[in-house]
Amino acid sequence: MKILILNGPNLNLLGIREPEIYGSDSFEQYFETLCQKYKDVDIEYYQSNVEGEIINKLHQVGFEYDGILLNAGGYTHTSVAIRDAISAIKTPVLEIHISNIAARESFRHTSLLSQVCVGSISGLGLKGYKLGLDYFIEN
Repeated sequence: MKILILNGPNLNLLGIREPEIYGSDSFEQYFETLCQKYKDVDIEYYQSNVEGEIINKLHQVGFEYDGILLNAGGYTHTSVAIRDAISAIKTPVLEIHISNIAARESFRHTSLLSQVCVGSISGLGLKGYKLGLDYFIEN
């Protein structure tokens, strides 16, 4: 089983950016924990602050992998292009948000991606990625 974890803008700053919202662990630290827990799963991690690079990565793996966990960050609320890329691929995409976007600023309440994803996990911190992996493993 091959799963891609794809993080968008500003998620490279996890552990130092707004720890009251996002926690104090870097994603790289958490990724190592996931890899140790899921040794039988081929998990790849990719992060980019650039919309086009996220789209390119979706296109690259979107016909071969078993699942994609996507935290598109701020692009969640603005990117028709990422939405179209998700629609164009065969690999199922699960939307992930570390914070509860429904409890934040009103402009974060709308996701352009949710309708083209198999589901969404929001507000459970980094644990959302683990739950997303469990979903793909069980389905």
